[in-house]
Amino acid sequence: MRASHAYFLFIGTLLTAAGYGATFLLTEHFRALGGSEIDTSTTSGGAMIGTLIGVPLVGWYAKRLKAARMAAMGAVSVAAGYGFLTLLTTLTPLIAVADFFIGLGWGIFYLAGPMALSERVSDQDRGFWFTRFGAFQMAGIGFSPIIASALVTHIDLTTAGAFGVIATATLLAALLLLTFEILSPQARQGQAQSGNWVQSLPALFASRARYPILMVGLGACVFSGMLTFQSSLVRGSGLEAGTYFAAYAVTVVVARFILAPIISRADGDRASIILLVLMSLGVAAAFALALGLPVQITSAVLLGLGYGLVYTVIQTQAVNDAPPEQRSAALTWFVIAYFLGIFGFPVLGGWMIVTVGIPGFLAVVLAFALAELALALLRARATERKPADALS
Repeated sequence: MRASHAYFLFIGTLLTAAGYGATFLLTEHFRALGGSEIDTSTTSGGAMIGTLIGVPLVGWYAKRLKAARMAAMGAVSVAAGYGFLTLLTTLTPLIAVADFFIGLGWGIFYLAGPMALSERVSDQDRGFWFTRFGAFQMAGIGFSPIIASALVTHIDLTTAGAFGVIATATLLAALLLLTFEILSPQARQGQAQSGNWVQSLPALFASRARYPILMVGLGACVFSGMLTFQSSLVRGSGLEAGTYFAAYAVTVVVARFILAPIISRADGDRASIILLVLMSLGVAAAFALALGLPVQITSAVLLGLGYGLVYTVIQTQAVNDAPPEQRSAALTWFVIAYFLGIFGFPVLGGWMIVTVGIPGFLAVVLAFALAELALALLRARATERKPADALS
């Protein structure tokens, strides 16, 4: 794979990720239609079902259809979901259908995109390329709600109109992903093999790959909680949710580009522990958002450094720690765990904010962060024991 070809994948990733990032505006969209966070929770269920269908489709058909082509199919599905949202002017059950297509497409892309990259790079280079891939992905996720909000605020588009722009961008992403497949069709044998990922689960959980698979689900709960409900967290404080998105996105993108070589060479266990401590501190800082802008930015920067960098560390661990013949299965389960957190937690989170308030909600998010940190410590201890057992 030539580095120049990779940028077709990267830009396609950025634009498709913009489709996911725009979901952070769904609460505002539903509020404009007379709804509340409860509607966000309800429709997140449709997105979660879509992702849990989309991810297995990649696991089963990536070898036959090619991962990059499936990533393009995912981008088209995201575009269809947003196109459907632009046609709905009232709160109806059909909104969940639109979210289903967004979830389906994001689920397909989220596994097929890194799989298309993974099968074209070596084990030694995988961490570096995953970090770069993740930088573009996070740029799309973080800057999309900012741009969409600007379209609404400064150009007087409705949220539905902004979603129409997102739909167009994801269609362009599909063309770029297909171009990547045409320009860089060679894939190393073995990495693209999907096999039976369901039957691979016992073997994966017998290996160290179980730690990053569990960790990513917990981290996704933290990420979705802090960003999906950011507008609710800052309501009445005079702060803007867009400020948090911007600080988070800039931190992640800059950190991944600058620190990619360092992170890829660092000891994964130590790096994950340090980064998860930062992530936990970012959540803890959110308890003091009422103190103003400096605290909000501090929370976003800590979350961006922690979650934004640890994701690629544990993603690399999940692939490299799995048996070679089960690496696609490991990536599949890694993504499934991620989406259970990303779309599953908001189903609970919206209800929690309405019923137990912001402090109780943040306490649960912090508990998830600390649980992920505990798993990182357990993995580090298991890694230390393995060489000792080998010597004895």
